[in-house]
Amino acid sequence: MADGRSTQGPLLVEARGAVRVVTLNRPDALNAADEALHPALAQVWPELDADPEVRAIVLTGAGKAFSAGGDLGLLDRMTKDVDLRTHIMAEAADIVRGMTSVRVPIVAAVNGPAVGLGCSLAAMSDLVVVEEHAYFADPHVALGLVAADGGALTWPLLMSLLRAKEFILLGDRLPAAEALRLGLANRVVPTGTSVTTAVELATRLAALPPQAVTETKAILNGALRHGITSSLSDALGQETASFDEPAFQRNLAAMLSRAAGGASR
Repeated sequence: MADGRSTQGPLLVEARGAVRVVTLNRPDALNAADEALHPALAQVWPELDADPEVRAIVLTGAGKAFSAGGDLGLLDRMTKDVDLRTHIMAEAADIVRGMTSVRVPIVAAVNGPAVGLGCSLAAMSDLVVVEEHAYFADPHVALGLVAADGGALTWPLLMSLLRAKEFILLGDRLPAAEALRLGLANRVVPTGTSVTTAVELATRLAALPPQAVTETKAILNGALRHGITSSLSDALGQETASFDEPAFQRNLAAMLSRAAGGASR
């Protein structure tokens, strides 16, 4: 792939030599994953993995957020449409398996809030650069959903199990400095500089002997792959069942109402 950039669509891929910069591209919706962005996230990892020219990947968000998580409208439709729900959850499994098995390192450039799915995308990356104003939050449980992927799989490997339980069960925000201290980030950088720093790191990774990088990454991800193999299907099944729970439906309705009220002002 020659150096260049896809300028349309929900997910942009830019070639910078052997580095690919993947950008979630719904800035007006804070890069929340809808029916277009979610499948694009599932498809991009095997596509990049199959490209022999790729040596490292940078993942970031357009605009002021990394990702606000799942699109509220999509979540609402998933409560009513079981087939859609099943399809989206299958894509969720593909995202997890794709990110954690892609042969080259992924460097997350967390340029703003990383919430829900956004938090998971950062947690499944290999290096994480976060801007000083950004934060992480996994509100699955607080909203009424089982936290089945992303943070629930990776956070216990990155920090103490007790702290992982605290932030996943309560859904509290993790500011950038605290995320660095707990092991969820490698570097905190000034606002507006995460992509530059991430590309610099990815370029360094891309210049290393490729077989040494890919096989070492596979070894380092061994425990994570084992956890995915043993628990992902059952965990996503439990999250799927959460959509029928009255508590989730009430909380989602309240969020939709607040969002509609804000849009009308």
